[in-house]
Amino acid sequence: MVTPLLAAEDVRKVYAGGTQALRGVSLAVGPGTVHGLIGANGAGKSTLIKIVSGVEPATGGTLRWRGEPAAWDSPAGALAAGLATVHQHTPLVGSLSVLDNVFLGTQTRLRWDAGAREAELARLCERVGYTLDARRQVDTLSVGARQMVAILQALTRDPALVLLDEPTAALSPTERAVLFAAIRRLRGQGTAFIYVSHFLDEILELTDQLTVLRDGRVVADRPTAGMSKPDLVTAIVGARLAAVEEPPEPAARQGEPLLEVAGLGSPGRFGPVDLTVRAGEVVGLAGLLGSGRTELLEAIFGTDRSATGVVRVAGRALSGHSPRAGVRAGLALVPEDRARQGLLRDWSLTRNVSLPYLPSLSWRRLLPDRRREEEIADRAVADLGIVTGSTEAPVGSLSGGNAQKVVFAKWLYGPAKVFLLDEPSAGVDVGAKADIIGLIRRLAAAGKAVLIVASEFEELLGACDRVLVLRRGRLTAQRRAADTSLHELTALASGL
Repeated sequence: MVTPLLAAEDVRKVYAGGTQALRGVSLAVGPGTVHGLIGANGAGKSTLIKIVSGVEPATGGTLRWRGEPAAWDSPAGALAAGLATVHQHTPLVGSLSVLDNVFLGTQTRLRWDAGAREAELARLCERVGYTLDARRQVDTLSVGARQMVAILQALTRDPALVLLDEPTAALSPTERAVLFAAIRRLRGQGTAFIYVSHFLDEILELTDQLTVLRDGRVVADRPTAGMSKPDLVTAIVGARLAAVEEPPEPAARQGEPLLEVAGLGSPGRFGPVDLTVRAGEVVGLAGLLGSGRTELLEAIFGTDRSATGVVRVAGRALSGHSPRAGVRAGLALVPEDRARQGLLRDWSLTRNVSLPYLPSLSWRRLLPDRRREEEIADRAVADLGIVTGSTEAPVGSLSGGNAQKVVFAKWLYGPAKVFLLDEPSAGVDVGAKADIIGLIRRLAAAGKAVLIVASEFEELLGACDRVLVLRRGRLTAQRRAADTSLHELTALASGL
């Protein structure tokens, strides 16, 4: 019998206050295998990842590494043993180059020898089949490219086990294919992976073994072969996925145009673009990474000062391109990268929810009205089903799905008429995804206009009335969601 590379035996975790995050979790990862770890938000995945990677200790149970007991007191200890972790939001240094980030923290001669580092980076890029400009500053890269930098950073240590936490949440289909090919090549060379993902198709396609957590317990631990998507959904959240898959009801509720875009463009990014979204309508933007989809939403909202063209909200043209003008007119933006752009992670839920409209919640626009802020926070928790021990808890302590609900909640209790949603369900489990799709439909039912970008075209088909196809910065096609398919959208977005 092959000794597992990593084994967790009856691992438990109880936090201060009595919260039981893990209730006796056991799993074993064999060398040269890809082991899937899945479960709803709050199931215990993040806690197990932190324990395995040395971020925090377990309350009870045992970890074994290559058959021997292991107790890492820091991520550096786990890394030294041969276990590297790529987190969903890897803290790269945006002001440094790709080269500097990839080799950040290395203690070998490569730390100082720029030529040797460039040669090694080229070798790593060839190994994974993805090319990056060594000299380019990281904060100028797309979210997907930054994720690839983090993966290359992990590979510099030549680890025996790589823990990938939602590695494809921000990747395009092409980048996913590159990553999957790299994982398979490395697996063939003996490297093992723990692969955490909310994309069940990925789990079924890529993994050899899978473990499903629910409420801090293992509810399934078996070979992936023979498992079906319905089996996984049942193990995770049961019938809640149906809310994502059901098509929207006929959009007889649509009213007057709330968002009108005419000749909007940004040099080298996209355009010109013309589009209209009516009250009560959900319109999707289907485009691959690099199509200009995020840039278009940002220009509508006003963050792109170089944009030209006209944006009208409820018939009135915005005076200039600025977020302040957009918010005043009734625009709301839920950004792609919620950790960097959508939330202040160290601030409480209460302060995050009240932030966009703080002047109107303040006495003479100077002193915040704490009671009103708390009332709105309590309302958001009740309306959206946000799971938190306290509205004063920092949003950084919430699960991905609950944090995303807070990003929505920021805009729900003000004058927003038009919601611009960029990957609103990225990195959340199928249950939270169903909640978010339901929220989008409720916004439309309340007479709001919604423009949504999603890499997973299934989400657009499940949430939208119409889908616009964006390719190389231009709108190339339009379809009623009820009259198209995943295959057609993929073909149109790819230029096939």
